[in-house]
Amino acid sequence: MNSKKAASKLKRLQETVLTVLLGNIPTKVIGSNLRTFFYRGIFAGLGKQVYLQDNVEFINTPCIEIGDRAQILRGANINAIGNPKNKISIGDGVQIQQGVDIRALNDTHLKIEEDTFIGPYVCIAGPGNIRIGKGCLIAAHSGLFANNHNFVDPVQYIARQGITRKGIVIEDDCWLGHNVTVTDGVTIGRGSVIGAGSVVTKDIPPYSIAVGVPAKVVKSRIGEKVRSEELGVRS
Repeated sequence: MNSKKAASKLKRLQETVLTVLLGNIPTKVIGSNLRTFFYRGIFAGLGKQVYLQDNVEFINTPCIEIGDRAQILRGANINAIGNPKNKISIGDGVQIQQGVDIRALNDTHLKIEEDTFIGPYVCIAGPGNIRIGKGCLIAAHSGLFANNHNFVDPVQYIARQGITRKGIVIEDDCWLGHNVTVTDGVTIGRGSVIGAGSVVTKDIPPYSIAVGVPAKVVKSRIGEKVRSEELGVRS
């Protein structure tokens, strides 16, 4: 066994021991403090004043970084397994509610930027890259899936035909309502609102309100007054 493999196995063993021993300690002050203190040595980065509830599962912690004041509630699963090039970045002040499932697979970078809220039971999954910008609101049971199965050949099993992985971008200050689905290759522009239950299959321009299956833009959030102010024009 070469030194890199040995070091990787040692880190995995350390991660397993620490998360098993400390993961279920009740949160009331001592549990979260113990976890953040001892987890600091196994994560790629762990900021200040991080709040980790009990029963949060972390896998492949050397590929996970968490910023200052982030909060991750019980039942969340943060999984960067399978590849040392995977990376999950959780920014300062991010809130991840209970039951959230975040998965990076096969050279995937998932980034959640500052002060974004991820609601209960949201699923965010590669293997395409995903970036969620600053100050976003992602409501409960929504899903961001940065992959799509090829199915051109009717003779072959779909599972054997490979996938696309174009990636997903949610720009700053977006609000995705309850049970929104975002598919591979989509960019949702800054300041946009996506109505509950919508399925987003195409790019959404900035400051749009979009609803439906598939989601269509029904209104712009930018009025004439706002446009004039942004352009530096005074009435």
